Amino acid sequence: MYEYDVFISYQRAGRDISAWVKNHFRPRLAEVLDNNFYRDVRIFCDDQVRTGASWAGEVRTALLRTRVLVPVCSPKYFRDEWCLAEWHSMAKREALTTRTRPLIYPVIFCDSRNFPDWAHERRLRDLQQWNHPFEHFQAAPAYLDFNLQMQQIAGELEELIERAPDWRSDWPVHTPDPEPPKPARMPRF
Repeated sequence: MYEYDVFISYQRAGRDISAWVKNHFRPRLAEVLDNNFYRDVRIFCDDQVRTGASWAGEVRTALLRTRVLVPVCSPKYFRDEWCLAEWHSMAKREALTTRTRPLIYPVIFCDSRNFPDWAHERRLRDLQQWNHPFEHFQAAPAYLDFNLQMQQIAGELEELIERAPDWRSDWPVHTPDPEPPKPARMPRF
């Protein structure tokens, strides 16, 4: 069964992107979606992985049990193995369904000129104008426009969530090969 309505995929190494997702994008999206839905909306973001849990396993399970992927796109997003695995997992799911509704709803954090051609084949929601990672952005006048954008995004996501295909336990989920452990460093005496 589905556990999450939305999986937010983003390049985790970028501090600005991580801060923006956690400070503004995810909380606003969750609030607006939850206000508009008849039931509680569940959004997965990787910071929800429990301490001590297998990060890769938790992300894989969450992706398998999510209706719609929302990638937060930047040029480095398309060079990150995990981001690409998340995108391609959902693209494969789209290919396996007979519905014409997309399951990937990409938003642009920055610089879409350097995205691969296959990413430009999708309708991308441009949020570059509101990509301020700092918490005080919420007090800026531009935050009102950001909120209007989030309301539009939530409305479009509601439709995609409602029309997601029935869950299947065999949805393909790609994950990068694990990196070999780093050799232990010998202490210097």
